[in-house]
Amino acid sequence: MGGVRVVGRRLGALGRAELALLGRNRGVVFTALAVPLLLPFSARPAIDQLDLRKQGLTIGTTLLTAAIGFSFLFAVYTSLVNAYVARREELVLKRLRTGELSDAEILTGTALPALGIGLAQALVLCAGSAALLHTGAPRAPYLILPGLLAGYLVSAALAALTASFTRTVESGQVTALPLMFLSMVGSGITFPTEVMPEKLAAVCELLPLSPAIRLFRGGWTGQLSTGEVLGALVTALAWLFLAVFAVRRRFRWEPRR
Repeated sequence: MGGVRVVGRRLGALGRAELALLGRNRGVVFTALAVPLLLPFSARPAIDQLDLRKQGLTIGTTLLTAAIGFSFLFAVYTSLVNAYVARREELVLKRLRTGELSDAEILTGTALPALGIGLAQALVLCAGSAALLHTGAPRAPYLILPGLLAGYLVSAALAALTASFTRTVESGQVTALPLMFLSMVGSGITFPTEVMPEKLAAVCELLPLSPAIRLFRGGWTGQLSTGEVLGALVTALAWLFLAVFAVRRRFRWEPRR
């Protein structure tokens, strides 16, 4: 227990320091906070053209799921790519490694503010959607938390992996694009996989953020079977394991000059 408390204190101190640094970058803060709230409504005209009722979906649950997906991408993934690269190039990560913190603690502590913002954002989005979009109560609420945790943890791990081959903060806007584009188009964020052709949907369900989106949407609709829930959980855990393994092998602690 004593060791756990020590680790907790170290992570808390690192998280507070990272939060202070994050607060100085107003552009990143605005992107993390505002984009997930505003971007889903830009897709509303396209969503209105879909036959959602046939799939047991509503505009409210579709927009809410889109907002959560954008939170995965902007509040956690892109903001953490920038944070990891910036701290590496500023030699912050290198200096932290000379102390008592382990590599896992350094990466986790750096991610804590973004993960906290993402989870807080999810609470606000769920409450706001219930009030404004009439989503009602989730039919399978026990799937909401696993969906959120899967999305935010996989996003954080993939951010560390993306940072490992990103040279500068500016180039992070390019290296993060492939995952962002694939997730927006194929993971059910902008368009539900339920409205895709069956074979295409089966492939898209294997993308990194698809399990999280599927679990979260299923929590509201209650349409996932036990087998589908287990499949989504296994896929999410597989992506998390692969991302963590790759980070341990490939993450760079020295500036890329």
